[in-house]
Amino acid sequence: MKSYWLWILLNVVVWPFTIGYINLPINQLTAGILGVALYFLLFFIVPLIEKKPIILFVLLGTNTSIATAILFPYNGEFNPFLVLIISLLIAEGFYRLPLRYSLANGTIGAFGLGITVLNSNLGFFIQISIAIYILFLFIALIHYKKTKVQLMDVEARYEAILGEYRDVKRRAVSEEELARQEERVLIAHEIHDSVGHKLTALIMQLEMFRLQINEDHKKRVQSLKELANESLNETRRAVKSLKANDTGGLPGVLRLIRKLELENMMHIHFSVKYGAFSAPLTGEQSFVIYRSVQEALTNIMKHSDTKEAEITFEAPGGSIFRFEIRNPASGTDGYQEGFGLSQMRQRLEKHNGSLKVYQTEGHFIVSGYIKIK
Repeated sequence: MKSYWLWILLNVVVWPFTIGYINLPINQLTAGILGVALYFLLFFIVPLIEKKPIILFVLLGTNTSIATAILFPYNGEFNPFLVLIISLLIAEGFYRLPLRYSLANGTIGAFGLGITVLNSNLGFFIQISIAIYILFLFIALIHYKKTKVQLMDVEARYEAILGEYRDVKRRAVSEEELARQEERVLIAHEIHDSVGHKLTALIMQLEMFRLQINEDHKKRVQSLKELANESLNETRRAVKSLKANDTGGLPGVLRLIRKLELENMMHIHFSVKYGAFSAPLTGEQSFVIYRSVQEALTNIMKHSDTKEAEITFEAPGGSIFRFEIRNPASGTDGYQEGFGLSQMRQRLEKHNGSLKVYQTEGHFIVSGYIKIK
């Protein structure tokens, strides 16, 4: 948008001098001012049709014709500001249009300027100088256009590589964190099942042994029993601490999605319903849900104009865990299921789940579910 206002400023600066240079009667001056008004009216339409090159090409060609008609040397006197105006129109064409349309627009501008120069009272040397100027202008703008295309290609590749790097980094971090969660849960179960049970059995055997011995040794056995009880309590505290540090389930998934939101500057609206927070998801199930949501958000970043999504989690009846990602989308054109969506579907089906992807008039929706063990 800044470039648009720059073009407006340049035209606003040039045209008053152009009108002031014209020495026309009142009746012709009125027609000239109306022509300038039409010129700027068409110029203000540019932001609305910037993504439609054919219409923009017609608009710039019309403005070139208007400028040529207003400043045509009817009395033989050439207006030098016409060169600046035609140069601005040609340059704007190279800035906004594809190369072939830019060349066509430049040809129209050069043709209009050439007719004006040939019908003026300019000398041969000045006419040749204007022709050389237009030639060098074309060469410079073509070089600029090719450089701009190359730069845009480099930027697109850089963004693709940067996005891939972030995705790999995010995947590595999330997988490492989920692996740590699984490891903590496994260690907690091992401690509870092996050490905890053995300490409980030891306490019971010490109690039975205490009942069978004489009074002289009961105090010593009692102290051993208390030591075993303290060890059992410490073991239970360690197991609780490991489970308390576990960030699996929906809270862990939400935390990972929030990191994804911050990294990609997206706006995500969450809606948690029907006992989704208390759903007993395993670490592997949490990982599958996060990967599915991540793939849906990746598609939004690649193919959507709006970086915004609504995510809903619910566990109706406590038997399934369901999620839905809804993104605003225009049109009802069909979509092609790529590698990411097919992998998402396979992961969900491994957990007795399913995936559904469809597009309505106003939204693109990805929904799925897995069965809760």
